[in-house]
Amino acid sequence: MLSEERVLEIFRETGVLLEGHFLLTSGRHSGRYLQCARVLQHPGFAAELCQELAGKFAKDKIDLCVGPALGGVIVAYETARALGVRGFFTERDKGGTMALRRGFMVSPGERALVLEDVVTTGGSVKEVIELLTGRGAVVAGVGSIVDRSGGRVDFGVPFYSLLKIEVESYGPEDCPLCRQGLAAVKPGSRR
Repeated sequence: MLSEERVLEIFRETGVLLEGHFLLTSGRHSGRYLQCARVLQHPGFAAELCQELAGKFAKDKIDLCVGPALGGVIVAYETARALGVRGFFTERDKGGTMALRRGFMVSPGERALVLEDVVTTGGSVKEVIELLTGRGAVVAGVGSIVDRSGGRVDFGVPFYSLLKIEVESYGPEDCPLCRQGLAAVKPGSRR
């Protein structure tokens, strides 16, 4: 079992935790941002983290692992590799709707595991779940490297994260960093 201390050690070594003024995908603001791409660029660390996620769902007879682009792509692939199943990703179409593209297909009854790097509000994961169940798949669970929701997100299926961390966030109207005049940066994949 991978300890939270080991996860934090990997994060410190790769500079995952950023400080500043960040505009999150959810529209909220935060003084801290977890840039998991910094850890996922290292194949050894990606494999170590995702092997742990795979182990949490090894008894669930998973057929495929799916992650929302962009943060979930590597996590889904590495977890799929550890489980010995297919792994692919969803992405947004021109209208902004989560979609299966590039010839990826889901068959009715397939058991899917949805993977993400960081869960904050869970919005992207919920969209992937809706897409998969709409095509007849059974979503067996959700896994993430980090849960920064404070344990408040409910996907309606088992959810496991390697690290639970609460990072304070603010609505734009209540953001003390905005009041200080600090410019907000959007470090995530959606611009």
